[in-house]
Amino acid sequence: MITKQFMKAKPVCKATFTLPVEVAPEAKNVQILGEFNNWDTSNAVEMKKQKNGFFKAVVELETGKEYQFRYLVDGATWLNDQEADKYVSSEFGTENCVISTLN
Repeated sequence: MITKQFMKAKPVCKATFTLPVEVAPEAKNVQILGEFNNWDTSNAVEMKKQKNGFFKAVVELETGKEYQFRYLVDGATWLNDQEADKYVSSEFGTENCVISTLN
């Protein structure tokens, strides 16, 4: 699940990414990788586990763009967000999620 908050003072969208516990019930670690961090695992966005078992992270994204992304669970399993703005085919034969910050 993704919620967006567009900032009035600057061209930034605060995107809150939430991965429900039922999507990855055994997950110990979840990261967000995408175009906004060049799919670089050393620069991945670490999601924090909440008391309810969900994983959550806030990412500031420049407005007026679309970004491909995916979740990486425990360094091994790629997952998509079921509520992404859209999906596009990747070069690996899978689909990537897309978040849009177009206003």
